[in-house]
Amino acid sequence: MHKLAALAAVVAALALATGCMGTPMEARAGGIAIVAAENFWGSIAAQLAGSRAAVVSIIRNPAQDPHSYEPTAADARTLASARLAIVNGVGYDPWASQLIAANPTPGRVVLNVGTVVGASAGDNPHRWYDPADVEKVANAITADLVRLDPKHALYFDRRRATFENTDLAAYHALIAAIGARYAGVPVGASESIFALQAPSLRLRLITPYSFMKAVSEGTELTASDVATAERQVAERQIKVWIYNAQNSTPEVERLAALARAHGIPVVTITETLSPVSDSFERWQVAQLKRIEAALHRATGR
Repeated sequence: MHKLAALAAVVAALALATGCMGTPMEARAGGIAIVAAENFWGSIAAQLAGSRAAVVSIIRNPAQDPHSYEPTAADARTLASARLAIVNGVGYDPWASQLIAANPTPGRVVLNVGTVVGASAGDNPHRWYDPADVEKVANAITADLVRLDPKHALYFDRRRATFENTDLAAYHALIAAIGARYAGVPVGASESIFALQAPSLRLRLITPYSFMKAVSEGTELTASDVATAERQVAERQIKVWIYNAQNSTPEVERLAALARAHGIPVVTITETLSPVSDSFERWQVAQLKRIEAALHRATGR
């Protein structure tokens, strides 16, 4: 089914079902009902809200390509129950904003990550791979929690401090260590998901951005970009090849195989939590450790 037709069907189902949804998630949980379109933001929200909220994430299957996700009527009902809805925006999950707009609820707060970080249409949507943006969004979530439950403002402020200073400590330490040891090392990546993290790691990402963007958005690759990416691998201009396992096209797989054939370490990353039981920081730390190990093998540093 075409995406637009599927979304229209979901909206229609929501219109029929909203009036008989039963007990709201918030009433069952005894706290703020939070719904995140994706589980990386949901994980952060759950840690910031603690016992004062129930958090549900819609996209959480690490085998699912979020770019091609088609929502269900159950997703629509879940979003309809939210007092705080968190969407990524920047063209990444338009279905979520459309479902929220189809069922306006007085008092609901919608946090659009793209708006929080100042990203515009056409910008790289993978904001959770930018450490600075993660901090901005965490601050915005905390502000919204205080807005919805002002009596527990101090609790939320303490949760925010713990998240930043304790939960994210290993994440920030690894980013700093990789940047200090491997600054300027040229690497390649299959898509734009890594383009926001590479600068914080001080790595030189040389794959054409238009190549990474096309893979991310599922548009046609240009012959010139393919030739450049292949040459960078074949001539060992890159030290490590990083690719998104949740959006692995035949061309991406071919480049990964070419990298392995030329002795270039290959690291897989994902768009959503993998395994799904991980927290945001455990997931990111595991990936950063794989990148650090690959850089060590490639450079001997």
